[in-house]
Amino acid sequence: MTTNTTVVEPPPVAPAAARHPSGDKRFKILEVHMKKLQFKQDALIEVLHKAQELFGYLEDDVLIFVAHHLKLPPSRVYGVATFYHFFTLKPQGEHTCVVCMGTACYVKGADKVVAAVQNRLKIKAGETTADNKVSLLTARCIGACGIAPAVVFDGTVTPRQTPESTMEKINQWVKS
Repeated sequence: MTTNTTVVEPPPVAPAAARHPSGDKRFKILEVHMKKLQFKQDALIEVLHKAQELFGYLEDDVLIFVAHHLKLPPSRVYGVATFYHFFTLKPQGEHTCVVCMGTACYVKGADKVVAAVQNRLKIKAGETTADNKVSLLTARCIGACGIAPAVVFDGTVTPRQTPESTMEKINQWVKS
């Protein structure tokens, strides 16, 4: 006599990279966004934009989460996140100053603009002031060569900057 026994297997457990122990709802929102894009690897930049919009910056667990869901190596996701100037891996200040260091901007004095901001804020490029007021960033090129040197203040591209004109904006942000 044989008995029919049904073996019920537990549901597959998602890899650690797929679920997030914090329970942070932003991960679910990001996952829904990736689903809308059909988890296409070609949508990586768009997904990273959404992730940065949700989290403010791209920390390691976010990059791993994206890599897992798009079935990409983490090194590729990290490479894209570090290549483009509009992605950041660290929390940013209340205001951001991005100085283009492309050839046209550099030749027209971008290095002097960076030096002036560093001197005024007592930080280096890639850092944020201790009070989290201002982040100073540099970009390889923002594609605005015709208006060199260009500086991006809080997302707004500003043409033909000098150390003096840049300091006017920085001084509006930092009153001391």
